[in-house]
Amino acid sequence: MGDLHRDLSSPTNTRSLKNQLPLNLVGNIAYFLVNIIIGLLLVPYFISTLGVAAYGIIPLATSITGYVAIVITSLNSSVSRFLTVDLQKGDYAAANRTFNTSFFGLSAIIALMIPVIIIISIYIPLVFNIPAGESSDVTFLFLGVCTAFLIRSWNGNFTVQLFACNRLDLQNVVNIVTLVSQTILIVIFFTLFGPNLVFIGEAYIFGAIIASSIAIVLAKRVCPHLSISIHSFDRSRVRDLCGMGGWVVVNQIGTLLFIQIDLIVVNLLFGATSAGEYAIALQWVVLLRSISGVLSGVLTPVVLTFYAKRQTEALIQITRSAVKLMGLAMALPIGLVCGFASQLLTVWVGPEFSFLAPLMIILTVHLVINLAVLPIFSINIAYNQVRFPGIVSLLMGLGNFALAIILSVYTNWGYYGVAVAGAIVLTLKNTFFTPWYATRVLNINVHTFTRSMIPGIGAVLFIGIFAIIIRFFFPLNTLVGLVAAGTIITIFYLGILWIVGLSKSERNLLTTYLPKRIRECADAIPCYLDNN
Repeated sequence: MGDLHRDLSSPTNTRSLKNQLPLNLVGNIAYFLVNIIIGLLLVPYFISTLGVAAYGIIPLATSITGYVAIVITSLNSSVSRFLTVDLQKGDYAAANRTFNTSFFGLSAIIALMIPVIIIISIYIPLVFNIPAGESSDVTFLFLGVCTAFLIRSWNGNFTVQLFACNRLDLQNVVNIVTLVSQTILIVIFFTLFGPNLVFIGEAYIFGAIIASSIAIVLAKRVCPHLSISIHSFDRSRVRDLCGMGGWVVVNQIGTLLFIQIDLIVVNLLFGATSAGEYAIALQWVVLLRSISGVLSGVLTPVVLTFYAKRQTEALIQITRSAVKLMGLAMALPIGLVCGFASQLLTVWVGPEFSFLAPLMIILTVHLVINLAVLPIFSINIAYNQVRFPGIVSLLMGLGNFALAIILSVYTNWGYYGVAVAGAIVLTLKNTFFTPWYATRVLNINVHTFTRSMIPGIGAVLFIGIFAIIIRFFFPLNTLVGLVAAGTIITIFYLGILWIVGLSKSERNLLTTYLPKRIRECADAIPCYLDNN
């Protein structure tokens, strides 16, 4: 771990790693806070203005968009990898070929997808269960959400430059502008013209346009070495990007069959109202994934940089520590959500929805494993080893889809069967295959990353039990009570974690990025865990 600290502090990495990492973390935290505040406030707002059934259509629209977006998202992942490596090596000619090949290729793909999106939007009301009298509104909602996605995808040509230059703080500025602008527009439209699904689609479009304009300006300032030129389009680069991107597509399909199949199955099997109820519990999964994105998103440029500079030992050390820290960090919100599930639902959307507490627990408890492994995926991208993981993800994603239908139709579990299927299959994949394959790529001990996942599992059990004990003795049916209980558990957990949960080297790595006064106070606390 000491070698890792020196790698992060070395002069050649000073701007991109040591100094930039805390800025990236602050940017990700800001984005997360905005995301969680808006997410939590919008759900009861939509339920009160549109109703549960109509609200369920909104996350369904974003789920469908995920499948429409497969090719574009996969291409952006491939471009991120190659562009980061080119820029870290200082090869600006190659970087321009990568950028322009992506720019013109992605623009062509987006143009071809326009009629596809129009057709999908028209036929959506015929496929899914839609609240009575809202078929045309749903069509325009899907059309607006998909159009906004295409705009953001084209905008990805520029946000990928911010990623490649390790300016995730600026990338999150774009993300925050998108969220805030579309939320403000939704509230304005609903206030002036009344609640309607059409206005949500329109707000998404305008928000995407505003954010894309900002992204273009920021990219030009951060990465002036890149410029749009048809002469830099490189057919050989197309093969590189599509070679990796093709298998990322396969992996993306499998991933979507894990994380965005729930609402589709519930809507088709149980109707719009059930999908709306399921979406309420699922919102906490979305928020927890946002938290994990705050942490894992900071790591990816670092891993790619270590790969480009052939610093394999540092790459292994930081990924191993990241898996452990991710599990320990995610254990806190996951344990609180599971321990206070019924009380959260009562305070958040009303006591009439507290019956969804068991569903919320099933959807969230397994995330302590399935989010802890996120840092490992950066290794597959860095080493361009995405074919086999893609095949496995696709096969297990199909298995998840089949199991969700079986458990829902052939048992009396209802939509709980969908949640159980996802928990089982995704946990099996990320407990065994994901950490094993990363060790195979790096040619290291097979248990290197698996051992790092264990502390998070123990922590979520501790926090969940602690929360259950507190709610047994104290009524927590108000926001003040929940906040107070959560604060007590958080302080107690962080104190124990800092003293006995982290090694000296892990503490040193974290305190490097804290303000001086806080760092001095943290260093004064004794550490009882040996270095590992």
